[in-house]
Amino acid sequence: MKNELVVKFTKFLESIGASEDTASIIFQTLAYISLLLLSFVAYKLAVFLLRKLIVPLAAKTKSHLDNLLLKNRFFIRIAFLVPASIIYYSLESELFIHAGLSVFIKKLITIFFYVITVLIFDSLLSTINDYYNKFHIAKDHPIKGIIQVVKIIIYILGLLGIIGFLFDKDISSIFIGIGTLSAVLMLVFKDPILGFVGGLQLIFNKMIAIGDWISMPKYGADGNVLEINLTTVKVQNFDKTIITVPTYSLISGSFQNWRGMENSGGRRIKRAISIDMDSVKFCNEDMLERFKKIDVLKDYINKTEKEIDGFNTAEKIDLAVLVNGRRQTNLGVFRAYLKAYLRKREDIHNDMTFLVRHLDPTEKGLPIQIYVFTTTVDWAEYEDIQANIFDHILAVVPEFELSVYQFPSSVDVLKLGSEDIKQTT
Repeated sequence: MKNELVVKFTKFLESIGASEDTASIIFQTLAYISLLLLSFVAYKLAVFLLRKLIVPLAAKTKSHLDNLLLKNRFFIRIAFLVPASIIYYSLESELFIHAGLSVFIKKLITIFFYVITVLIFDSLLSTINDYYNKFHIAKDHPIKGIIQVVKIIIYILGLLGIIGFLFDKDISSIFIGIGTLSAVLMLVFKDPILGFVGGLQLIFNKMIAIGDWISMPKYGADGNVLEINLTTVKVQNFDKTIITVPTYSLISGSFQNWRGMENSGGRRIKRAISIDMDSVKFCNEDMLERFKKIDVLKDYINKTEKEIDGFNTAEKIDLAVLVNGRRQTNLGVFRAYLKAYLRKREDIHNDMTFLVRHLDPTEKGLPIQIYVFTTTVDWAEYEDIQANIFDHILAVVPEFELSVYQFPSSVDVLKLGSEDIKQTT
C-alpha cells in the first residue's frame, strides 16, 4: 500500500492538471532531491559537531593520538558514513517507489561504504605510523614499509569486495581466480615485493635507520636517510637535494653507512703531506740544540740522544763516517713533533687509532700521513680541526729544514728563468 503522503501529493498534482505518471515522476524527483539535501545537511551537521566537540577536546588533551587522527582525516571520513547511511536506509521507505533507481543508488552507496571503510583503515594505519614515529625506537625500526604493505592488502581486499558485490561472487572464488594469474601478478608487483623483502632485511638486520648518513655513489646518494618506504629509501644529500634509492638495491648492492663513526664519537682524519726527499738529512749538533728548544720535543731529543749514544758507544761505532751507527734525522724528529703536537690537542682522540706514518715513496715525494680521530663528529667542526692541523704542519715544516714537495709553480718557473738570465749576464 502506498504511503498516504504519496497518495495525497499525487492527487494534488492530478487536481491541477498533471497526469498520474507525471505526478509520480515529479514526486519521486522531489523525494530524491529532498533526500540528497537531508544527507548534505546531516554531513554538514556531523562536521560542525566534529569541529565544535572533537577538535577543542583534542587540543586540551596531552595525548598526540587524537591530533594525529585529525591530521589523517579519520573523523572527517567517519562523518561521510552519516549521509551515506541516511540515503541507504531511506531508500527502503515507501516514498521511493521507483525500484530500479533505488536499487541502483543502493549499489552505489554500498560501493561507497567499501571505499570509505578502506579510507578509514588507511587513516588509522597512517595515525599508527605517525604515533610510532614519535618514539625513539622508530629511528632504528621504522614501520612505514610494513604499514604500506598492510594498506596495499586492505586496498586489494576492498577492491575484491567491490568486484564480488558487483558480480555477486564469493571472495574465495575470486582468490582462486587470482591464483591462476599469480605469475602475471608477480611480474606486475615485482618491485613492491622486492622492496618489501629488502625493507624488512634493512630494518631487522639494523643495516640502516632514519637519520643515518649513507653514501651510495651509484645513485648519487650522500646524505641523511629521511624515509624508508616500501620500494624506495629517500635520502637528503648535503646539498639539500633529495635522492630516492630503490630499497632492494641496498641489499643487492653495497653502500656505506657512517653510523658507526657517529656512534663512536670520533671522526677520522686521514690525510698526508708529501715531503721532498732531497730535504731529508741527518741532524747535526746545532740542529739538535735548536730542536731542544721546542717544548714538546725537549724530552724526546734528550731520551733519543741518550739511547743512540749508548748504542754507538757499546758497538764502538766510528762516528767520523756519517753513515756509521745510529743518528737522528730531521724527518724522524719532525714525525716525533707531529705526534707530540697532536697528543696535546684536546680535539684529537688519544684512545683511538693514532698514527703518524710514512707511506710508500713516489715520484711526488715521501707522504707523511696523519691518521687520527677528532673528538667531534660534526662536519663543520671536523673540517675546521683538520684545516687547523694542516695549516700548522705546513707552517712548521721549514723549521725542521724540510721541504714540502709540490709541482713547479709559476713562481718556480720565474725564479728559474731569472737565475738563467743572471748566469748568462
